[in-house]
Amino acid sequence: MSNSERPSRRAALLGDRPGSYAIARHVRMSPTKVRRVVDLVRGMDVQDALVALKFAPQAASEPVYKVVASAAANAEQTEALRADDLYISQAYVDEGVTMRRIRPRAKGSASRILKRAAHITVVVEPREAAAPVAKKSKKADVKKAEAKNTDATKAAPAADTESTKED
Repeated sequence: MSNSERPSRRAALLGDRPGSYAIARHVRMSPTKVRRVVDLVRGMDVQDALVALKFAPQAASEPVYKVVASAAANAEQTEALRADDLYISQAYVDEGVTMRRIRPRAKGSASRILKRAAHITVVVEPREAAAPVAKKSKKADVKKAEAKNTDATKAAPAADTESTKED
């Protein structure tokens, strides 16, 4: 597949929705340790996520903080979006290149040390773009439930009157 056939990274992450993203590659931490921190902030508002990351005790919170702040700054600069309206719609950690080192052991043998790296990707979108769709569906569900309840209450007394007439 050539570059002309492959969709752009922005198109793959956001499509035609407003928002922005940031990627930190080759972060020298284990992806499993970074995923613990990313799972903490996924779905949060950007400002709340930055505060949570600032005071999180994990060492991985620093690079994740930088990526979230960078994604918010990218959205402000390129898309003219307000940082207060943004939330983290996608956040994931991929495995990077693993450096292999050797530790000398007894009797001339050696064991391998794996120094892992991670790629952190964060996508931010405005909250208003995603929220109205969910609100409409909830309202529609409530209206459908109310309609079913009214239909059921209307049908129930009619059935009772018919049964009393037969007796």
